[in-house]
Amino acid sequence: MKRIFYLWALLPFVCANSVAQEYNHYERVDTTKIYEVETVEVITTYAKRTTPVAQDNLSKESIIRSSYGTDLPSALALTPSLIATNETGVGIGATSIRLRGTDATRINVTINGVAMNNPDSHSMYWYDTPDLISSVGSVQVQRGAGVSTNGSGAFGGSVSMTTDALSPEFRGSASLSYGSYNTNKQGVNISSGLLRDHWVVDARLTHIGSDGYIERGSTDLKSYMAQVGYYADNTKIKLLSFGGSAKTYLTYNGVSKADMEEFGRRYHTSGQYRDANDNVAYYDDQTDNYLQFNNQLVINHNFNQHWRLNATLFYTYGYGYYNQYRDDEKLAKYINLGRDGKADMIRHKIMSNHMGGANVATNYHTRKIDVVAGGSWSYYTSPHWGTISWVDGVDDVDGRWYENDVVKRDANAFVRADWTLLRGWFDNSLHLFGDVQYRYVHYKSWGSNDNAIKGENGSYSMQPIDVDKEYNFLNPRMGVSYIVHNHNLFASVAIAHREPTRSDFTDRYMFAEDDSYPEPERLTDFELGYNYISPRVTLGVNLYYMLYHNQLVATGMVNDGDDALNTNVDKSYRRGVELMASWKSIKWLTLSANATLSQNRILDYVDQMKDSPTYGQNLGTMTISYSPSIVGSFIADVHHRGWALMWHTQYVGKQYFTNNEVEALSLDAYCVTNLDLSYTMKLRDGGSMRVGMAVNNLFSTIYESNGYGYSYMWDGVRYDDAFYFPQAPINVLANVIVNF
Repeated sequence: MKRIFYLWALLPFVCANSVAQEYNHYERVDTTKIYEVETVEVITTYAKRTTPVAQDNLSKESIIRSSYGTDLPSALALTPSLIATNETGVGIGATSIRLRGTDATRINVTINGVAMNNPDSHSMYWYDTPDLISSVGSVQVQRGAGVSTNGSGAFGGSVSMTTDALSPEFRGSASLSYGSYNTNKQGVNISSGLLRDHWVVDARLTHIGSDGYIERGSTDLKSYMAQVGYYADNTKIKLLSFGGSAKTYLTYNGVSKADMEEFGRRYHTSGQYRDANDNVAYYDDQTDNYLQFNNQLVINHNFNQHWRLNATLFYTYGYGYYNQYRDDEKLAKYINLGRDGKADMIRHKIMSNHMGGANVATNYHTRKIDVVAGGSWSYYTSPHWGTISWVDGVDDVDGRWYENDVVKRDANAFVRADWTLLRGWFDNSLHLFGDVQYRYVHYKSWGSNDNAIKGENGSYSMQPIDVDKEYNFLNPRMGVSYIVHNHNLFASVAIAHREPTRSDFTDRYMFAEDDSYPEPERLTDFELGYNYISPRVTLGVNLYYMLYHNQLVATGMVNDGDDALNTNVDKSYRRGVELMASWKSIKWLTLSANATLSQNRILDYVDQMKDSPTYGQNLGTMTISYSPSIVGSFIADVHHRGWALMWHTQYVGKQYFTNNEVEALSLDAYCVTNLDLSYTMKLRDGGSMRVGMAVNNLFSTIYESNGYGYSYMWDGVRYDDAFYFPQAPINVLANVIVNF
C-alpha cells in the first residue's frame, strides 16, 4: 500500500491530499511518532482535497530526483500547464517558470506561508535561495487564483512549499554530483535526532557550480539551511534560517538567430568589448552577485481537538549588485562624471533590501466545518544606487550616478470556510467553500533611476522617480465540491487583484508616449474540474476561464535588468482545458500524461510600443505574448527492486514575444525528453546509497526555451529584432547520495 501511495505522489496530476497528511493533526498523538512525517504545518496557503481549486501535490520523494543540482523549476515542470525556462541552458542559474502563460511576477511563491516573491519586482529568483529543493518537504501547485495567500496576487497560480521534516533519530546524508559543462554539486546534511525528548537540530551546506552551456554562463551557488525544532504534545516550534550567496554571469541579453548562425548557439555578447588593439575581448566579471538570508520562527499550537493556532515571524535580508562593462559609453549619461565624450567603463548597480513581518492564522475544525481566519503584515525597504569603479582615461569617478529608495507595506486579513453540507452512507460528501481576503498595499518609491533621459537641449538628466500609491483590494472566492467514492467534482469562481511592479512604474516611459501610471489588474477566474482516483487509474479534467481587466501584458521588450516591459490592456482572457491521466499498467510501471489546450487573447489590442510601426493602431483580437496554445507531457515511471527510471517528454507550442503576432518575433514549438535513472541499495548499518544519472535533452533537440523581441522603423524600413536563449543538447549529470 505504501508503494502505491508513493507512486501516486510522484505523479504531477494527482489531486489527492498528500500535503501534511490531510491535516489530521486534531487528535493527540505520540509526538515521537509524528516527527518523521510532519513538515512545518501551514494552514493558510495550502488547499485540501475538498478545496475547489485546481491543485497538484509533489511530495519529498517526488522532487528528490531533481536535487542533483538543477533548480526547483525542473521538478515543477512535471505539473500541468507549467513551463520552466533557463538562460544558461542547463537548468542552473537564471531559471524561471510560466504557468498558464503567465510569467513569474504573477505566480505567488511561499515557504511555510511566507511570501518569497520580491515585493518590488514580484519575481521569484530561484538562485537567490540556492538548492532550495534539498530543503523542501512538500510542494503544492495551485493553478488559477487559488486560495488566499500572502504577498502579491496569484494571477497564473501559486507554489506553496514547506521545509522538510525533522527526524526523531540521528541521521545524515552526503551528496555529490558531476556532469556536462562542469556542472557539479556537493552537499552534506546532518540531524541530531531527538534530544531530551523535545529538541531536534538540523543543518545543511551545499555548493553548486556550472560553466553553463552558454559561453561564460557560469554559476557559483553556496547555500545553507539550519533548523531548531521544539516539540511538545500540543506545541511545535521551529526556528529556521536558509539562504546563501549566488554569483552568475550575466546572460540575459540572449543571442540573435544571425549570430547563432555565424558564431554558434553558445554565443552571446554580454561583457564584450574592443581592446586597445581593436580585438574582441570579454570582461570576466560581468556578473550578478546576490546574498540572501531568510529567517523564520514558526509556532503551531493545538488548544484542543477543535482549535489550533499557526504564527510565523519572518525577516529576510538581501544585498546584491551587477558588475557591467560598458563599451564606448556616453559619459554625459552619468551625472557624477560631469563630462561629455565616450569611453569604456565598469559600472555597478547595487541594491539592499530588508523585509520583516508576521503571519497569524487560527483554525476551528469539526466534522462538518473547517474555518481558517488570519492575516499577514510585512514591511519592505530597498535602496538602489549605482557606482562606477573605472572609466578609461578618467581619474575622478567617485559618487553615485543614481540612487532611489523603496518602501512597501503589505497587509491582509482573510477568513476561509469549508462546510460539509452532506456526508452520506455511500462514501459521498458535499462541501461548500467560501474565502474572502482584504489586502492593503502602500508602495512608495522616490529618487532618481538608472535611466538617463535626453532633454530638448541635448543634455542628459537621470529619470526622476516619484511613486506614492495605495491599493485596497477585496478578493472573494467561493465554490462547491462533491466527492463520492473515487470521484471528485468541483466548481469555483474567484476574484483577485494585483498591483503593478517597480518596472511597470519606472520603465513605462520607454514605450509609452504619456506620463501616466499603470493600473492595477483584476482577474475573475472560473474553474470546473473532475478527478477520478483509483489504485490503478487516475483521470482528471479541468476547465478554466480567466477573465482579466487591465491585465499587464508583456510588450516583448525588456529593460536593462531583464525585467519585462508591460502595458495594460482593457479586456483579455485565458481559457482552456487541462487533461490528466495515469495508468498503473503493472506493479512496477506507471504511465501518465497531461495536456493543456488553451486560447489566450487580447480584445481590441492597441499597440502601445512607441517604436513599433503599428503604434496606436487597433490590431483587433491578438494572442497574448508568451502564451502557447498547447503544453503537454508524457511520463513513464518504473520502480523495481531498487531500480527507478523516469522518462519525461514535454511539448510546448509556439509563442509570440509581442502581442502583434509577428512571425519574426516568435519562439518555435519544441519537444524535449529527459531521462532519470537510479539505483538505491541498502547498507549494512541501516543507511542507503543512491546512485543516479539524469540525461537531459536525450535526443539533442535544437531548441530555445525563451526569448524576447521588438520592432522599430529606420529610414522607412521595418526591423524586427529577436533574441533567444538556446538550451544545451544532450547532457548528463551523475549523482551519488549516501544516507546514514
